[in-house]
Amino acid sequence: MAAGSRKVIWAALIGNSLIAMTKFFAAFFTGSSAMLSEGVHSLVDTGNQILLLYGLRQAKKPADEKFPFGHGKEIYFWSFIVAILIFAVGAGISIYEGIHHILHPATLSNPTINYIVLSFALVFEGAALFFAVNEFNKVRGRKRILDAVNQGKDPTLFVVLFEDSAAMLGLLVAFIGIYLSQVTGMLWLDGVASVLIGFILGGTAVWLAVETKGLLIGERADKETVEGIRSILKNQKGVNKVNEILTLHMGPEFILANISLEFSDNLETGNLETIISQLDRSIKSHYPIVKRVFIEAEDHTPKTLIA
Repeated sequence: MAAGSRKVIWAALIGNSLIAMTKFFAAFFTGSSAMLSEGVHSLVDTGNQILLLYGLRQAKKPADEKFPFGHGKEIYFWSFIVAILIFAVGAGISIYEGIHHILHPATLSNPTINYIVLSFALVFEGAALFFAVNEFNKVRGRKRILDAVNQGKDPTLFVVLFEDSAAMLGLLVAFIGIYLSQVTGMLWLDGVASVLIGFILGGTAVWLAVETKGLLIGERADKETVEGIRSILKNQKGVNKVNEILTLHMGPEFILANISLEFSDNLETGNLETIISQLDRSIKSHYPIVKRVFIEAEDHTPKTLIA
């Protein structure tokens, strides 16, 4: 999953870098507010991809004394920062620039340049979006898109997917805004397009923030994994009852499991240790993403687990 995420990010990074330069070039020579907003949009996306790559690198750092469970949540933190940047920088500048051009409309010069740049941008962004969708579909399987996003534990995939989708929509809005401004002579329409692009970015940022917040705070493993672990525990000889299974994603590929079990009263200490060891190996064998397992022997009354 991490390898696929990195490929998607690099593809988006290269595409957005090239697109940002061409958009700023077009905005400089034509004076288009919508094109300037699109340039800012692509520049912010480029910076976001750099932050995501940095987050993936930090997340791979091994556990140490200060962070005994590793640094897997780094990617969640940087994904949340990306959402903030899209909202604060991308949406903020686009809306400000759009309002400025609505109040003080300016004549567009050489609008053909805008159309050429937007056409190339649509091709590049379309290719990046196709690549992102392809990798996302590999992960989501048969799940619906919204379910896959809500249940996904690797934010880098849907962050890039959201960014690329917003970019395509923004390009279409810019194209329409520039065209209507040129044809109708209502120059303020270019500013309206810029404001709409800002709202698109703002909506994308809010959605990303909501999706990454749960991961940053700490989400449990998916239902299938939890039920699979429960089945392993129930089928283990010597286990009378499964009191509680608490799981936590410490990263996209790291699940921590705290388990409370009621064992048979006639088990000797040596047998109890053997059963716990077998359960640990069995869970990790069936679910390699479960890296740490803590098992406590308790009676039928669930108690607060302390790892």
